[in-house]
Amino acid sequence: MTMTASTAFARTVRGSGPGLLLAHGAGGGTEANYGPIMEELSARHTVVGVDYPGSGATPKADQPLEIDGLVDQLTTAADAQGLDTFAVSGYSLGGAVAIRLAARHPERVTALVLSATFAHADTRTSLAASVWHQLFESGEHTVLAQYLNLMALSEPVLNSLTPAQLHTAAEQLAANLPVGTPEQVDLVRRADVRGDLAGIAVPTLVVVTTADPLISPTLQRELAAAIPTAEVAELRSGHLPFAERPQEWAKLIGDFLARHRKH
Repeated sequence: MTMTASTAFARTVRGSGPGLLLAHGAGGGTEANYGPIMEELSARHTVVGVDYPGSGATPKADQPLEIDGLVDQLTTAADAQGLDTFAVSGYSLGGAVAIRLAARHPERVTALVLSATFAHADTRTSLAASVWHQLFESGEHTVLAQYLNLMALSEPVLNSLTPAQLHTAAEQLAANLPVGTPEQVDLVRRADVRGDLAGIAVPTLVVVTTADPLISPTLQRELAAAIPTAEVAELRSGHLPFAERPQEWAKLIGDFLARHRKH
């Protein structure tokens, strides 16, 4: 089964309270990227996420993905839950989705949290995404998983793993790569929301993953500098804060949203 523009994405809905939309990263999913902190987030919010085409239970797309199409699906999911306003948390590629959503619906977004993310892919990120795409298409999924461990884990965490642990991690990851990986990674290379940054007026937290080999901290800080309302929190993690430092990541998000909660 393939996805058409009118097909609704698979949704995750948890908790109660003010709305919080989740936008996941390329090659991930709502559960894969936010599952480790879902309990904390849903304790104080009505959490709504959608899985991009080819992730979770959403069928693979039959056409290239676009940021605006992902935004439309997230807002439709919010509407279905009766959420007029909401905060938005975007991780990696999901950060670009969150930024575009805030630019298009400023009256509905109460706060933004952008983690390990970018407004556009620099040469390094584009090259990494290109290799990621090619390895997936080649069918060398265990090699791709090894590459992703190299490009996503912080140096201390990677160096703490034994060869046997690395092998097991790669095998597990290879078996769970979303079928929509090529389309999602292709969007990483094309996404560009730099034109939306200066107009963002809602409270914004940029969580910079300072040991991130995939999305450089420099690129993350450039994004923060271009958003007038942004504050920066540094998290000593690679590209997977939900795997390396979930409790700290959840606390940064939760504390920020609590400070900017609309009663």
